[in-house]
Amino acid sequence: MSDADHQGNHPSTATLEIIAFHLGDRQFCIRTTSIREIRGWAAATPLPHAPPHVLGVMNLRGSVIPVIDLAAKLGIPSAVDTSRSAIVVVEVGQGVIGLVVDQVSDILSISADRIQPVPDFGAAFDPAFVQGIIPLEHGMVCFLNLDHMFDGSEDNAYAE
Repeated sequence: MSDADHQGNHPSTATLEIIAFHLGDRQFCIRTTSIREIRGWAAATPLPHAPPHVLGVMNLRGSVIPVIDLAAKLGIPSAVDTSRSAIVVVEVGQGVIGLVVDQVSDILSISADRIQPVPDFGAAFDPAFVQGIIPLEHGMVCFLNLDHMFDGSEDNAYAE
């Protein structure tokens, strides 16, 4: 066996770095490679006629970026502007956006083979926003697919 086999570094056990966060009582995660920075809560400047999940815009070192209420985008009751809320600034496609989350909880390294597929719930459920489910000791984490979540024409208009 080679050293790589002893260390578990072959393709079937690739390691992913993820950041886990809470939206209400639910836990989600995204790849750390998408993240530019994590900021404390700051109110966004509202935009007229913006979609309900768009809280507005913020100034990020001279660039104006949209701020998205991630819970509202996912159809979850939102609790924006609590003392523990954070804005996770991510790169999606060609743009940068801020995602408001209730609380960042962990940065984890997981084996890619631990990601389970989303069960089929039939035509009424669209799993495009979910890359998979990660079972952990303390529960399950929904692994979000930001590329699918923000690839629509509505979101591309403000993620430039």
